[in-house]
Amino acid sequence: MALSTNDMGSVGVKRSEKVESSEEKSPCVPGHTKSPTANDLTQEELDRQSCEQTLVSDFKQMKLEKEAQKNWDLFYKRNTTNFFKDRHWTTREFEELKACREFESQKLVLLEAGCGVGNCIFPLLEDDLNIFVYACDFSPRAVEFVRQNDLYCPERCCAFQCDLTKDDLMENVPTSSVDVVTLIFVLSGVHPDKMKLVLDNISKVLKPGGVVLFRDYGLHDHAMLRFKSGSRLGENFYVRQDGTRSYFFSKEFLAKLFEEAGFQSVTNDYILRETVNKKEGLCVPRVFLQSKFTKPGQPHT
Repeated sequence: MALSTNDMGSVGVKRSEKVESSEEKSPCVPGHTKSPTANDLTQEELDRQSCEQTLVSDFKQMKLEKEAQKNWDLFYKRNTTNFFKDRHWTTREFEELKACREFESQKLVLLEAGCGVGNCIFPLLEDDLNIFVYACDFSPRAVEFVRQNDLYCPERCCAFQCDLTKDDLMENVPTSSVDVVTLIFVLSGVHPDKMKLVLDNISKVLKPGGVVLFRDYGLHDHAMLRFKSGSRLGENFYVRQDGTRSYFFSKEFLAKLFEEAGFQSVTNDYILRETVNKKEGLCVPRVFLQSKFTKPGQPHT
């Protein structure tokens, strides 16, 4: 699964990033806005949401859960490395990637949970010579694309396949060794009942005082409102036509989730922006949730 950001309110001012949706196009208005609330729905949207309460059958839901890895692997088989753009905006959006160092030449250890084909890690490795990246993904095919990249260097990056809901990260990453974890458009693809398992797993390899940087789909994002009847798996949880799933986060849900996993919230904001869907000639509202959480305790010296 792919899922990864100066001040996060500035992304898209000079360029647009292609996020985990083929619907994301170039910006309609420059930049985007932090907001304490998600987009308000029109009455038409409210009526449509209220009418689409029928859930996908339990049998199909179990099948989707069982075949989750296969569906993501097929996604990367179809799209190879061409679906997502490289995220050169990551260091602009997540200033913590530089600010968390005590001195400029300090080596930073990062875990990208859900690295996809490396659209985040390779720009980071090029931009910052004092960084080591652990990169894992649900899809074995995605991990193989990372390893085949010309920029992949085992001295600076370790890529491995991992189901974050059940595979122990400590088999590949030393305990309490990571300074920063990025969860970028990753957690939305996990069943809500298993999200805490991901955070518990991450916590084991994150240093005390370490940081989790989160960005994902927010409540009432345009992609959420586009789902047709028969796609709803649960509250704010939907399945795409290709069998991959997406959850749309509220601030309250995310804060509670991290708190129950022992993390402390630093920032937790909706990012509102408008983008043009050129295919349909529409300017549509996008809602992302961008957040920062810390693991309690003093960082190792």
